Amino acid sequence: MDDNDYNEDIGSEHELKSNLEADKIEFKPKFVERYEQLTDFEVFKKYSLSFLRRSIRVNTLKISIEELKKRLEKDWYLEQIPWCKEGFWINHKGQGDDYRRDVGNLLEHALGYIYIQEAASMIPPLFMKGKDKNMDNELILDMCASPGSKTTQIAQYMNNTGVLIANDYKGDRISALGINLQRCGLSNHIITLMQGRYFKGFQFDKILVDAPCSGTGTIRKSLKTLRIWNPHAITRLAGQQKVLLETAFNNLKKDGILIYSTCSLEPEEDEGVVSWLLNKYENAIVEPVDLPIKLSKAVMNFDGITFNEQVKHCLRIWPQDNDTEGFFVARIVKK
Repeated sequence: MDDNDYNEDIGSEHELKSNLEADKIEFKPKFVERYEQLTDFEVFKKYSLSFLRRSIRVNTLKISIEELKKRLEKDWYLEQIPWCKEGFWINHKGQGDDYRRDVGNLLEHALGYIYIQEAASMIPPLFMKGKDKNMDNELILDMCASPGSKTTQIAQYMNNTGVLIANDYKGDRISALGINLQRCGLSNHIITLMQGRYFKGFQFDKILVDAPCSGTGTIRKSLKTLRIWNPHAITRLAGQQKVLLETAFNNLKKDGILIYSTCSLEPEEDEGVVSWLLNKYENAIVEPVDLPIKLSKAVMNFDGITFNEQVKHCLRIWPQDNDTEGFFVARIVKK
């Protein structure tokens, strides 16, 4: 999902009331039937139709966290995101006509000191980092990189060393990616334009597959997700995701780390895709990552299919768990 869309006017960060159109929004009967099997649907609906708190990540390639806080705290409230030391929820101190929502217009944003990034979106690079103190001098691939939120976060953890391949498959997406990488001061990257499934013969230390998905975890940011949702698209997307995940796994070196993430809450796109890889490759192991975040249990079976036991170590968060977007992340090691 495109984090650049996050600059839109989305209201008070603590307000759990939907926008004016929320009461008119209808969920498709099949969607309701499916999600009633997975979670408390009324709570999920409440959060999915509520405003999303704005959040930023400090780009420590250009500025320290303390220095950035000194620049902003006069006019903005900054609340630490528990699972990411560089991440903060941000809310303006002004009232009435003086209240600002346009975080994207800040000078600090233009200078690349901050990246406007949803709090749950910061998790995949943290999973990649794991308990490592740094990721210096590694060869890393971000297979589906645009617009660059996770790419710039990975480069930050690499301390701008090594080589980071930032790939995407459309020219207009590459344009946005290039602008963001330049703004954030990356100097260790190579941008490539190709279908992810065509990578072959590489030996990467780490790979991120932040896969194209149905985006059902992002309803509170994009209501059109509800209008375009259909089960057939989920099946098609899951097929594409399996191809991307297998390609990434085959391009990992021994003991390499593969991060698979989506902003979907569909079991077929999440646990189902990971389970498929685990069942096909005995040397694929899911490692748990301990983060200070409220988690929901992974889905172990759905629609008559029982998933591989290892998927219990995947991270699944619903919007109501931490008042964020919904997200799914798995850390897979190639033994």
